[in-house]
Amino acid sequence: MAKGVNKVFLLGNVGKDPEIRSTASGMTVANFSLATADRARDAQGNWVDKPEWHNLVCFDKLAETAKNYVKKGSSLFVEGKITSRSWDDKESGQKKYRTEIIVNDFTFVGSKSEGSGASGSYAKSNTASYGSNASAAPAAQPEYADQGITDDDIPF
Repeated sequence: MAKGVNKVFLLGNVGKDPEIRSTASGMTVANFSLATADRARDAQGNWVDKPEWHNLVCFDKLAETAKNYVKKGSSLFVEGKITSRSWDDKESGQKKYRTEIIVNDFTFVGSKSEGSGASGSYAKSNTASYGSNASAAPAAQPEYADQGITDDDIPF
């Protein structure tokens, strides 16, 4: 069988503060949820946002960064891979399933005042510099500006 590709990119908002734990070997693990949203028209023609919730898992240094800087409402760009696991529920004996995103890297997005006050992309590279273009030219008008959609229409 040929090698496959398992790569996920998400841009969304954190649903709750990360839950931090340590494994028996001392590895730090952070679990939190991220909401992404699709926008579609309903039967009456009104725009409706449909959130999709993703379970994220970070390990080691990335988990420590999540512990210190990620908060409910933080806007993140996440890169990782999708995994599924299963187990037998101790109480009911039923097989349970959970789909998760194993995070390889994440970057805070949005203005510095919205975020945690942290800087940079947190994982292997630390190459991004958060807010480094503050003196650069103003950002171009978003593509949706001519459609009457504003930031107030976003549910986060």
